[in-house]
Amino acid sequence: MKHDAVSPSPQRTMPGWASLSIIAAALALSACSSTPLPAWNSTPIASGQPAPGTVTTKPASGPSPVQIPGLGNSGVVSTPVETVPLQGSPLGGWKESDEVAARFPDPQRNYATPGLGAGRTTYTSNAELGQWLRQLANPGPSGTKAELVTAGTSQEGQPILALLLTRAASTSLHDLDQSQRPTVLLIGQQHGDEPAGSEALLALAQDLQQGPLASLLDKINVLLVPRANPDGAAAGRRATANGLDMNRDHLLLQTPEAQALAKLGRIYRPIAVFDAHEFTVAGRYLEKFKGVQRYDALLQTPTTANVHEFIAKASNEWYLLPMQKALTEQGQSTNWYYTTTRDPQDLSLSMGGVRPDTGRNVNALKNAATMLVETRGVGIGRAHIQRRVHSQYVALASALQTTAQRTKELEQVRTFANRDIASQACRGEFTLESQQTTEKRRVIFLDPQTGEDMQQEVDWHSSVKLNPGPKRARPCGYWLAGNATDAVDKLRALGLQVLRVAEPGNLLADIYQEQERSSSAKSDVLGPGQQSVERVKVGLERVAIDVPEGSFYVPLNQSLANVAIAALEPDTQSSFFANHIIASLNDVARSMNNPSLVYEETD
Repeated sequence: MKHDAVSPSPQRTMPGWASLSIIAAALALSACSSTPLPAWNSTPIASGQPAPGTVTTKPASGPSPVQIPGLGNSGVVSTPVETVPLQGSPLGGWKESDEVAARFPDPQRNYATPGLGAGRTTYTSNAELGQWLRQLANPGPSGTKAELVTAGTSQEGQPILALLLTRAASTSLHDLDQSQRPTVLLIGQQHGDEPAGSEALLALAQDLQQGPLASLLDKINVLLVPRANPDGAAAGRRATANGLDMNRDHLLLQTPEAQALAKLGRIYRPIAVFDAHEFTVAGRYLEKFKGVQRYDALLQTPTTANVHEFIAKASNEWYLLPMQKALTEQGQSTNWYYTTTRDPQDLSLSMGGVRPDTGRNVNALKNAATMLVETRGVGIGRAHIQRRVHSQYVALASALQTTAQRTKELEQVRTFANRDIASQACRGEFTLESQQTTEKRRVIFLDPQTGEDMQQEVDWHSSVKLNPGPKRARPCGYWLAGNATDAVDKLRALGLQVLRVAEPGNLLADIYQEQERSSSAKSDVLGPGQQSVERVKVGLERVAIDVPEGSFYVPLNQSLANVAIAALEPDTQSSFFANHIIASLNDVARSMNNPSLVYEETD
């Protein structure tokens, strides 16, 4: 079937956001959109303000917090922790002292997943995980429906399983939409050597289906993926079977594991996505700073160019602040997420990356609120596993509670962001890529023997306030050559509309003129990696180009336009061109008008 070109969206002006004044913001937004924005009732996180761990606002109004057995404020119970040699550490002979262990007592609640049973030396296997989820997929109380979903298959043939929990009429997409409940996606164990998130999601699934969290399903649907990287989990390694870090693969989709998560996002369109990880306790920190990690949980919201302002605000103010408050009330210490490079001479710390490749950043470009939750665990075996699981459980339960409290406001924000981004096609500018800013910051480590606080001042590469990079005019869309089918398949897998040209035509376009090129190691906040990318410097030349039948057009008057920009502008490390998915600069061009083309529908 053929159809005419997508018509351009009406021109609209997005208001400035000079302050968080409730009345002023509401009036300004209502003047330009039929989707009014809600009041922002919490203090923004900004450079120079307290990091997570210092509660600066009152909790949002809404239903009373869910009371979870064992999560009261009556204190914690300490149990001895066997000292465990660090795995893969440059100073692998170090063992956790009793004084350090005493800083991390067990929680009052005892989590009882298969991998946390008494005497266990291994975590929940993928077979046990599947059995646990299948049992929960049986009909639950109070009208809860559950469906076990196979999102994909790992490189070694293991199922990547998800559990959908809802109180809609059924688990069908039609009934989920009709229920008008937003869906929250929780993801665990993208890195196979980070088990606490997986075990916590099994406990959360049980408590949502038949326990103290079940009432949240009156307001929201929940989709849980306890283990996104089953091969890595089985081998106790970070990467997937082919050696790739799947949490750097959410734009390129080179692994079936990342493809499985993209499929869930495309089908269920989650309003919020939370990613459970663990961070290294000693290792490079012991080598560089002569200390070990002090914090229970490190948190980070989306930090990449072109995330819609209101998606970033929702993540920071509606999710981050209540989450840090919930953790603090449980005696858990928190801070911004940070890491350090593998270079022993580099004594700086960096927050999470600012490129559009991680789940946190790519899902935010899809207009979902997102959060990274990292707990203290890599390199210490099973030490403190109950506390680590408790940290994840408390943080993620807080995220579910927030969503249940703010369903209407979150839908308003997403609807506005979707329309606003689509309306910007053919006008305005976008940021090509942003960079972290550097400041001095005091960070607290623990003395590895005495367990006492060690405060150190470090160079801190911040992702809270970004240095915007070069700007570029926003096109109306992108033309892709007919041989760019790999790129087309990936764009569609990410949820973008890509049209196939049915009849020859022409368009006014900016084409990329190569000025410089080099191959270099792909790098992130951990330092250079093993993959290489093509780095190219380009100039733009405006020309009229002939558009052949069978080529493709990606319109930017769609809500995921910023995902297309991240993928198709060639001169960034994360782009399809840099990563050899688009072979030539001649295979892509920026359409600078709305072309009069005829398209044919494709699946």
